[in-house]
Amino acid sequence: MREADERRADERMVLGVFNALTARSGAPLQYALMTDTPVGPIGLARGEGGLCRLDFTRDEDAFLTRLLDRFGDRPLLRQPAKLDAVRRQLDRYFSGRSLRFEVDVDLSAISGFSRRILEATARIPAGRVLTYTEVAAKAGSPRASRAAGNALHNNPVAIIVPCHRIVASSGLGGYGGGIENKKWLLRHEGVAT
Repeated sequence: MREADERRADERMVLGVFNALTARSGAPLQYALMTDTPVGPIGLARGEGGLCRLDFTRDEDAFLTRLLDRFGDRPLLRQPAKLDAVRRQLDRYFSGRSLRFEVDVDLSAISGFSRRILEATARIPAGRVLTYTEVAAKAGSPRASRAAGNALHNNPVAIIVPCHRIVASSGLGGYGGGIENKKWLLRHEGVAT
């Protein structure tokens, strides 16, 4: 109990300093880093609406730089315990015990076609792939495969919204997390690459 009280006091102090220095009072983002995954380090961040970032990263500093670029108006709090449920699900995924996720995802900063692409991609089951054209059609614009690729490249919650399951009609296509990681994820899910 004492440790929890100390964490809450630390959080209040960080928020107070942030508010005093910036004259802002944005809701904090809680973040954590997973360093022991088969695809390298992964940074996680969640806000009030759920998981808002899952990034492939080199280290904590690189992940924090990306968070500050995107969410510089909000305080960042390193709170691995607040992300334990997501981390456990990712551990089960990487170990092959479950290829499904039950994670609240916050896509509120994304709108229009990009959001429809990510929502359509989130419904693709493990072991199945679609082409950029097919996912664009599922999002209501079958001729917008290039725009679909851009939306997927900017996917803020990779793996959970499985953009690795979208491939080019001529082969694998690209992947923001690196082509080797895309191959690993697809093989892990039973898709020949």
